[in-house]
Formats: sequence, structure tokens, C-alpha cells
Amino acid sequence: MMLSHSTWRKLIVTVIAVLAFICLYDATIPDSRFASVSADAMSAAPPEPGEQLQFSGTAYCKGTTTASGITVRTGVVAADPTLLPVGSVISVESPLAKYSGVYTVLDTGPAVQGRHIDIYMWSCNEALDFGRRPIKVTVLRLGWNPRDSSTGGVPNSQIDRRAN
Repeated sequence: MMLSHSTWRKLIVTVIAVLAFICLYDATIPDSRFASVSADAMSAAPPEPGEQLQFSGTAYCKGTTTASGITVRTGVVAADPTLLPVGSVISVESPLAKYSGVYTVLDTGPAVQGRHIDIYMWSCNEALDFGRRPIKVTVLRLGWNPRDSSTGGVPNSQIDRRAN
């Protein structure tokens, strides 16, 4: 073999192999946690209060405490905190009227990224039946600040009118 007779050839091949290893070792590999997140979801700006958006909706039934520290209950949704921060109030229009209504974003999750919300349901069978559905979300309030509310309000059919 030609390589075994020359010390210089051995040295050149060794240097090339070391440089190739260093280049590959220093290469940046994207984190797998963000592999499923599209570039649109990463750069999406939070919506304005009153804005109506298309979302994907799923349901969850497990857990005892939300990211905000309260116990899970009906009316709670999980959302991407960069798009809908914890404390946001949203109106959901679902193909199934049973799930349309006003919800509060009080939870987050690693699988809830971009234009996706996860609606809490007490029954796991009901959550499985819900599946993944396209839904319309209207932002009523963004975060905890009441000044970041829409002026349009909630449709009359969703208001619980109680005498004070």
C-alpha cells in the first residue's frame, strides 16, 4: 500500500482526519425539542386583543396543577406562552357547540406551541373523543393586564348575566 511507505502521506492524512473531526465536532445540531416547531410559530408575534385567529385545538384530562399554580378545572386552556401569555382570556368557536365559550389561559406545556391550544376536560374519554379540531380563537384579553382587553367584548350568548 502506498500510504504505509511514506511518513509524509501518513502525516497529511492524519492532519486531514483531525481537521475533519474538529469541524464535525463543532457543528451546531438543532435541539430536537424545536424540530416540530415551524419557523412561523417561532417568529409569531402575540395577537392583538380582539383579533380572531385560526388555531388547532386538542383536549387534555391529566394533571392537578396548572403553570399558574391553580388546580385544573373546566374553563382552563393550555397555550404557547409566547403567543397567548398565562392569564389571557379567549373566546373559542368550536365545530362542536358544546366546547365553544370563554376560556382562560392558565396552563402551558411542551407540546403546546404556536397556534395550538389544549382545552382541559374532566373526562379523559371526552378528551379522547374531542381529538384534534380546527377552532377559531378570539383574544379578549392578552395576559393579566385588564388594559390589554378588546373593546368588542363577548357575544351576548356567552355572557353570564347575574344580578349583583
